[in-house]
Amino acid sequence: PDEGGARSDTAMVVHVHEGHTEASVVSIPRDTLVTRPACADSTGATVPGARRAMFNTAYEAGGPACAVKTVEAMSGIRMDHYIEVDFTGFKKLIDELGGVEVTTTRAIKDTKSHLDLAPGTHTLDGEQSLALVRTRKSVGDGSDLGRIQLQQAFMKAFLAQVRSVGVFTSPTKLLGLADAATKAITPDSELDSVKELTGFARGLSGIGADKVHMITLPVVYDPRDPNRVVPLEARSQQVWAALRADRPVPASATRDAATGRADGVVR
Repeated sequence: PDEGGARSDTAMVVHVHEGHTEASVVSIPRDTLVTRPACADSTGATVPGARRAMFNTAYEAGGPACAVKTVEAMSGIRMDHYIEVDFTGFKKLIDELGGVEVTTTRAIKDTKSHLDLAPGTHTLDGEQSLALVRTRKSVGDGSDLGRIQLQQAFMKAFLAQVRSVGVFTSPTKLLGLADAATKAITPDSELDSVKELTGFARGLSGIGADKVHMITLPVVYDPRDPNRVVPLEARSQQVWAALRADRPVPASATRDAATGRADGVVR
């Protein structure tokens, strides 16, 4: 999701492994300091690159194309597609799906978003789902890294819900969701029709939620600014090298990286 055309709120790199039965997802914290390449802005003018720029400024500088270019520079991997979802589109997709069932292991009370969930199982509508994935101060240590853990747990619940309501086995449901998606997302030009989206979705239908492996890019808090994080270079390269080679990301890649201590709050 993005913040009304300003800076990207969440970025996930999805790699579908050969055979289309497993996927790896790498969340990039928005406050990660990176070397941002030069990009073209909405007018076609060149925005100079920058060192120690927050990752989410790439979207601000040149939209999704610049965010993709920045990920490619970081990873050495060509991105085949991108999908941009704004807050309104996110809510529409969840509502079209009929909500997403999540289980909270601890109470979540966010006075800013008015999200108030007791421990237990809930079916969240679009508004509640958006509040959950944006919650930060009310879980874990209140960090963006903790929020990423919530987002990853929600995405797994979303994928499980897609399968449980039979989207992949019902042409009518798949077409309905794809039709809603064309109005709710901004994809690259190869995914901008119902036909293309349904074909893309069918190619992912063999991947169960339990076969989607999610990690956060290995980072540590920046010694010069505790409100920012920097990649653990060797560990990050382990992540990107695994994806380039179509292998699972080794557990050693994320060892000793900073975390937000919100793991297990939602499942």
